Amino acid sequence: MTKIAYLQCPTGISGDMCLGSVVSLGVPLEYLTQKLNGLGIEHEYQLRAELVHRNTQQATKVHVHLVDHHHHHHHEHNHHHGRHLPEIERMIQKAELPSRAEAWSLAVFRQLAIAEGAVHGVAPEKVHFHEVGAVDAIVDIVGTCLGLDWLGIESNDQGLPLLFCSPLPTGGGTVRAAHGQMAVPVPAVLKLWEMRGCPVYSNGIEREMVTPTGAAIATTLAVDFGSPPPMTIKQVGLGAGSIHLPIPNILRLWLGEATNLPINQATNITDKSTVSLTDNSSATKSIASDTSPALETVCVLETQIDDLSPQAIGYVFEALFAAGALDVFTQSVGMKKSRPGILLSVICHPENLHSCEAVLFRETTTLGIRRSTQQRTTLQREIQQVETEYGVVRVKVAWTGQANEKAITNVQPEYEDCAELARKHNIPWREIQRLGLQNWYAQTEIAIGDQFL
Repeated sequence: MTKIAYLQCPTGISGDMCLGSVVSLGVPLEYLTQKLNGLGIEHEYQLRAELVHRNTQQATKVHVHLVDHHHHHHHEHNHHHGRHLPEIERMIQKAELPSRAEAWSLAVFRQLAIAEGAVHGVAPEKVHFHEVGAVDAIVDIVGTCLGLDWLGIESNDQGLPLLFCSPLPTGGGTVRAAHGQMAVPVPAVLKLWEMRGCPVYSNGIEREMVTPTGAAIATTLAVDFGSPPPMTIKQVGLGAGSIHLPIPNILRLWLGEATNLPINQATNITDKSTVSLTDNSSATKSIASDTSPALETVCVLETQIDDLSPQAIGYVFEALFAAGALDVFTQSVGMKKSRPGILLSVICHPENLHSCEAVLFRETTTLGIRRSTQQRTTLQREIQQVETEYGVVRVKVAWTGQANEKAITNVQPEYEDCAELARKHNIPWREIQRLGLQNWYAQTEIAIGDQFL
């Protein structure tokens, strides 16, 4: 069976929470210390782990104590001597880390440098990392990558771990950083989310939920964001954050075995900005041999509403998708006393049933929700990307068939990409959509239904 992992982030993600979650899963602190010593910073810090309680729940807290500064690593920004990307890359390359841990660590720092550079208007190599270049953040990133490698999580065709991640909470308020007081989410986190097209939502907590280090780890290494993939859970690691919140400040890392893993997740063809660790210049990607339509169980929620402002419906849609809904739609219906109303339907995986119901009860005027369990058959699919004269467009490709006989059945450019480019260049959306299709066919040189990938 394929070993995979899922990051559940109800209170966000930070570097120390990631490190705590892998230690909670059994990665020896002695192993991490031994490998991290190869970075040449062994005299600058001490590593310590302990069991702590967050709202009565026990989790593992990893502390990175700076020897010279007597510093305790917080789920917030801190101020220490920074480093530039080339220096950090040399440290990692000279450390003789396991090959996967080295590649993943380099990828995380490169992704973070690109984001910071975009925020400050400088080249990635010129970025002075401040907090994320400090010793504790280097330990968090490299230590997390060492832990994921030690746990034996499988790699995909692009060399990334089969690591999945939930949508991330935005947080709120302000935080003090090296550049002064900043609004939350801080600019680097927002840029990382934008680069990856990361799904986010508000959980109502006005604190920093996601740090730049945590965002870089998630957006670089996670092959997909959303609800958990089909998996058999074998173990759960609990990494504690430092700040106390209304709900337990714990990052939960599910470790398990894949069951019927969707093809787009297994091959990491999910987003145009996902970091690739291997040469992958072809317009098409290698695909697993079993490509027959997948049968999965879904839940359907339904409720009729006749006393809710139409303006609220759009917000309800967004909240449901953030809670893990696969699809949401409405139909016009006639209700009692001849009142016009809508039938609101939600499709979700069974594990997201309660969170979607909670949204319906919280955000609508309904007094009751019907639920049913159904099965649906889905085509295998993946997201590819094509270049147009106006920018990159992601294209969703679906197919049927087995092994090397994969018949393309549907090709559609992603709406949001087409809309973004249409607005940016002030040209019709249909033109971007046409160019996306045209360039995809030109790159792949196949026609729907009569040739195979």
